Amino acid sequence: MTEIDIEKENKAIAQEYKELLRISYQTLTTEDKKLIRKAFDVAVEAHKDQRRKSGEAYIFHPIAVAKIVASEIGLGATSIAAALLHDVVEDTPTTVKDIERMFNPKVAHLVEGLTKISIVQKDMNVSMQAENFRKMLLTLYDDVRVILIKIADRLHNMQTMESMDDYKQVKIASETLYIYAPLAHRLGLYNIKTKLEDLGLKYTEPVVYNEIVSKIKETKEQQDAYIKDISDILKASLDAEGIDYIIKGRPKSIYSIRRKMKAQNVTFDEVYDKFALRIVYKSDPHDEKFIAWKIYSIVTDHYRPSPSRLRDWISSPKSTGYEALHITVMGPKGRWVEVQVRSERMDEIAEKGYAAHYKYKNGDSEEGGLDVWLNLLREALENSETNAIDFVEDFKMNLYSKEIYVFTPKGDIKSLPKGATSLDFAFSIHSEIGIKTRGTRVNGKLVPLNHELKSGDQVEIITSPNQKPTANWLDYVTTSRAKNKIKNVLNENTKKIAEEGKEVLTRKLKHLKINMNETVVNELVNYFHLKTSLDLFYRVGLGTIDNQQLKDFAAQKSNTLINFFKNKIKRPGSNTADTDIHKPVINNNYDLLVFGKEQDKLDYKLASCCNPIPGDQVFGFVTINEGIKVHKKDCPNAISLQSNYAYRIMQAKWIDSSQQEFKATLNITGMDTIGLTNELTKVISNNMNVNIQSISLSGEAGLFKGQLTVIVQNITILKKLIENIKKIDGIDRVTRVYKN
Repeated sequence: MTEIDIEKENKAIAQEYKELLRISYQTLTTEDKKLIRKAFDVAVEAHKDQRRKSGEAYIFHPIAVAKIVASEIGLGATSIAAALLHDVVEDTPTTVKDIERMFNPKVAHLVEGLTKISIVQKDMNVSMQAENFRKMLLTLYDDVRVILIKIADRLHNMQTMESMDDYKQVKIASETLYIYAPLAHRLGLYNIKTKLEDLGLKYTEPVVYNEIVSKIKETKEQQDAYIKDISDILKASLDAEGIDYIIKGRPKSIYSIRRKMKAQNVTFDEVYDKFALRIVYKSDPHDEKFIAWKIYSIVTDHYRPSPSRLRDWISSPKSTGYEALHITVMGPKGRWVEVQVRSERMDEIAEKGYAAHYKYKNGDSEEGGLDVWLNLLREALENSETNAIDFVEDFKMNLYSKEIYVFTPKGDIKSLPKGATSLDFAFSIHSEIGIKTRGTRVNGKLVPLNHELKSGDQVEIITSPNQKPTANWLDYVTTSRAKNKIKNVLNENTKKIAEEGKEVLTRKLKHLKINMNETVVNELVNYFHLKTSLDLFYRVGLGTIDNQQLKDFAAQKSNTLINFFKNKIKRPGSNTADTDIHKPVINNNYDLLVFGKEQDKLDYKLASCCNPIPGDQVFGFVTINEGIKVHKKDCPNAISLQSNYAYRIMQAKWIDSSQQEFKATLNITGMDTIGLTNELTKVISNNMNVNIQSISLSGEAGLFKGQLTVIVQNITILKKLIENIKKIDGIDRVTRVYKN
């Protein structure tokens, strides 16, 4: 570069810096400006020899990120400084300790968080990518600003990707649509979310993107004229009421037009609400609601509203803090138009999300609301022990899910994701209430635990100290918070059964003159084709591994010659079970395929087009000549089968037969003595791993009759229950009912 070029570049850098201070959303004190200036100087020096792929000086990137952080996200001096320094530790010899020494622990903490995210982000396979996202999402626990600066960094990268290779553009754009746009949405950064989505589409579907852009340009004049017609009519009435407002026409984002075209299978011209009108009014806090509904009244005086599409997020703001009134009205020429009504405060919150939210609540303090904001996101991050892909999928589902609003018995309002059940509601109040839920009432009526809630429902939870979750509960809930809590309790229950099983096994082996030690446990794990010692103890605790099987093991063990050869065959190298033995994990041995809600065992064939194997997510398809064919859910033919022959699809899933629950019905007869019913229920409830599904008891002329339906995990538990019932004084017969 010539001296003139360098001088020109330095002028441009200085200009960018001035612009950064000018556009800052927060009010910057003299101290703040000093901090930003110092960060700027350090960044310029650190990056002085670096250039971007496009050829421009690297420093333009951190300045651009800092500008997004300052104006579009609205953060203060600490975050602006961290944004300027966000690549310094990764790309230059400067360390986090150096940053802390030069600035302060807060700036160093943010830069360290940003560096940790970047380090893992090289080319990686899907699970590593998910693991990387998980790490990034968990930084929300430390400080939400790390993610906010990361989103700004991603936005600028998306805006300057032209000089990259195609495959890199597609990878970065896909990642943006997969995780960064939903995150921006959840943090209330709607402007940035829209930009990220549009840029994501530009690189993932360039042909579609360019078509929509050119169509929008073609129709711009018509759209502007249409918006002007509506605005002129509304202005006259709004002015007459003395409301201080502005009206903006807002075209729908390219990405949302594409989503509509896809979802409704329509062309660009057939997408009706391609734009919206936004009325932003001035108001003091006291009159905000009153003026919003006044404007609603004016709009609906002129244009007929669609009652089903009124969205009142003023009375019940979204959990992101978004407040507005959305009215869809029939405009001129029979076209639907969305009118958004917001006060200036609501508009700022909608645009800036996090920062504006707390500017209004806590004055100008950037730090003030961090804790409150983090609590909104913690639920989605609770329990990070699941595998990374499930974790990210769960988190994404919570980010984008639409909300419903339900009431507690006292009339408090709670927001839940659309599709949430009455059991989800119980866990949303408190995990202890969820775990002890015995039943739920919606609008005064008793409903099943998997009852899907609708906005406006009033929900009451009935609890019992003896209640505990079963594996079926995982099918009754949709929120990750509830799923994680249920899994935790089930795992604890499994561990308890395993502990009892270990004691039982020690006793039984002693009886067979075998001392239980690590080698014997390893041999048993291998003998029963299990994965871990916990699996072994759990099955002994349940009674799945009985005395006869242990005797067979002992007999085989005593035959040293056979044992010698077996070991030779089993252990070509090292025995992995030795290292695996104390892993606290239950590995599912999927070996049984069941169908429908009742989990029936039916005859089936595996489809040759996708060759499902035990453990795959599958569904059953009822063929005309060949009975039930089982396909994987992601089979190439799945979409066409499910859309064209929905009535022939059956739910199906692989289960571990040793951990499955079965239904059994018992007929009980005897003499009707005082306290018999109490004694009977006590015996059943004391019998571990038995759940009562239904019980009917009657007494007539001294004779006692009862029918009992229980859910048990295997025949051993049922036999034990029958024996214990027979021991009750007055019971004559207990017989099992076999239904045809």
